[in-house]
Amino acid sequence: MNRSTTFRQLNAIDAVARLGGVSRAAEELHLTQPTVSLQLRLLEQATGTPLVQRVGRGMQLTPAGEVIAGYAGQMLRLWRDAVEEVAALKGDQAGTLRVGAITTAEYLLPPMLVAFTGQRPEVKIKLSVGNREEIIRMLAMHEIDLAIIGRPPSDVRTHATPFAKHPMAFIAAPDHPLMSRRNLSLKDLLNANLLVRERGSGTRNTVERLFKEAGHRLPLGSELSSNAAIKRMVAAGLGVAFLSLHACTLEFQAGLIGLLPLKDNPIERDWYVLNLPGVRIPRVAMAFRAFLIEHGQAEITRQLETFDGILSRLHTRSSRRRKGKASTPRG
Repeated sequence: MNRSTTFRQLNAIDAVARLGGVSRAAEELHLTQPTVSLQLRLLEQATGTPLVQRVGRGMQLTPAGEVIAGYAGQMLRLWRDAVEEVAALKGDQAGTLRVGAITTAEYLLPPMLVAFTGQRPEVKIKLSVGNREEIIRMLAMHEIDLAIIGRPPSDVRTHATPFAKHPMAFIAAPDHPLMSRRNLSLKDLLNANLLVRERGSGTRNTVERLFKEAGHRLPLGSELSSNAAIKRMVAAGLGVAFLSLHACTLEFQAGLIGLLPLKDNPIERDWYVLNLPGVRIPRVAMAFRAFLIEHGQAEITRQLETFDGILSRLHTRSSRRRKGKASTPRG
């Protein structure tokens, strides 16, 4: 590689390798596709070997391209670390906080980011949101420094630390027939059109385990890739669902949905912050990780303070409805 190689060329092949194509790389780098292709050609001239090849309508890296992409990623990370170390020497806690979160966590993370950056105005945030599999892949590919998910993966080595409790619950519309049932169990939900997230979602994995532990196969109603779509369908009476309470606060407040009267509903799991072991993460990521561990539970408790009152009112209403139905004389 000669002296004409630039960071723009390294960024181009790194992005193409991570994202699988020129168009996605161009979108991430805020460049045109011809510009990214030009950077790749210049890098090929610098290395003296083809780095990409056409496959059908797409493009893939050659073996040499994969080698260069691997080293390009390392060099870019080292440069980013160097810039942040210099900032630290000047007494600044600057740099970019690259954090990924599962879709459900996007409801709880913004207030934490506001609290964290309030005393650190030089910190920039790059927040990526996706399902569980997407976020784990991004962490493994070094696209993010920290991941916020509900359960550590078993197929990728990570350093996972719980930082707060995660309440999740079965929900339905307030006038759904199951809301007035006594001694409701998971068996009663087998024919209730259970609305679920797509495969790879954290809540999907959790509800599958709950039914498996109860000796039932998960009854699939409709599969949706959006919490918002599930909530709208539940509110319309088109089924029941299992979602994080973080995602449902406004709907509970508006009386659009309620908790199903199941035993141990809602349930609690843990939120985890993950990073890759043996991989040096930037100072700003280390600081945010420490912030979550120290203040995460208090911040979530603050967010859910009003929610406790909502749950109490919902339980009261639900009890009144059940008593009213029980006392209604039959003709």
